[in-house]
Amino acid sequence: MKCRIGLTTLVLIVFAMFVVTAAPSAHAQQCSMVGAAGPYGFTGTGTLFLPTGAVQIAAVGRINLHADGTLSGSEARSVGGDFANETLAGTWTVNANCTFKLTAKVFVSGVLVRTSVLVGVLDQNMTEARDVQKTLTLPDGTNVPVVITFEARRMFSR
Repeated sequence: MKCRIGLTTLVLIVFAMFVVTAAPSAHAQQCSMVGAAGPYGFTGTGTLFLPTGAVQIAAVGRINLHADGTLSGSEARSVGGDFANETLAGTWTVNANCTFKLTAKVFVSGVLVRTSVLVGVLDQNMTEARDVQKTLTLPDGTNVPVVITFEARRMFSR
């Protein structure tokens, strides 16, 4: 006895196989707090726009993103040639589409010097990040206009 499969049945079988094999792949391509958590090294460059004129900045540091949505870290930065070592503490969130928001309180010798809000995107399977500083707010509430970008890379593989 011959078994005959119709074209419609064959198409449905192939489509079902595609859906079954694509589902885990689609799920794996979502970002999460747990997946993105970990230590990153970063660099930042850009410009502060002060009443006295534009000032170049550069920074390098390490940030630890914790799965509970908190962060900690340190950075060495130069603003117009003025160097300082700083510590970071704050919060972060990441969306399934790999966009994120990070709010960092920045301290020098334990004194709050600014609060920075950054928005960005995780890529390279959550091992790299690119972001732009959205706001820089001084402790007295003054907002300083900035154009600063950061790039970060996971320091250790998972």
